[in-house]
Amino acid sequence: MLFRSAQQPSPETVYIPTVQRVEDRQFLHDFMDEFSFADLVTAAPTIRITHIPVVLDRKAGPYGTIYGHISRKNPQQQAFDGKAQAVLVFHGPESYISPTWYAKAESVPTWNFAVVHASGKLKPITDKADLHELLANLIHKFEGRYPQSTYDFSKLSNDYVYQMIAGIIGFQMQIEEIEGKCKLGQERSEVDRQSMVKHLATAWHEPTMTEFTAAFYERQKKSAR
Repeated sequence: MLFRSAQQPSPETVYIPTVQRVEDRQFLHDFMDEFSFADLVTAAPTIRITHIPVVLDRKAGPYGTIYGHISRKNPQQQAFDGKAQAVLVFHGPESYISPTWYAKAESVPTWNFAVVHASGKLKPITDKADLHELLANLIHKFEGRYPQSTYDFSKLSNDYVYQMIAGIIGFQMQIEEIEGKCKLGQERSEVDRQSMVKHLATAWHEPTMTEFTAAFYERQKKSAR
């Protein structure tokens, strides 16, 4: 079974064949921590999707609680009422899989990927001190990925920080359901699985953030000429 709150279960949000379902809670939490730039999806009063970094507190609630923030100008804050259902989608790696990688010649191509959906209800965080703590936690998490960084959020003046905080609204979402889907060809033979791993190592990959950013800047320069 999926990880669900007994009191207020959420409806399933993604189709998952049994072989692709992942229910290891530590794996799912680790996945959410690693791929923590997520899609916040709500449908009240209309469908809205915001792409944001979030932080997970694994110990807050039965299945953990997710914290994040959006701009106060974002209409999606209307869904921060503690009643509307929301989903945060965490995307892992993905890739095209060529049928030529399989032992059996008569095969079709597919696309492999991994995702985790976390569902619950959004509650607003508007207290300045709580928002300050939320930002500190987010910054600490992501600055930690850059060992050479010397940025220290705590050294910024309160006047500056609270001026910036005035432009955002935070949220917390206690997780009611976690759905993990890993479509990685795990149902195929050992020969096919090893072949996929081998070919993926040399297959085309999407541009890195470095490559994409540099190319985007170059395109802007050319457009401005």
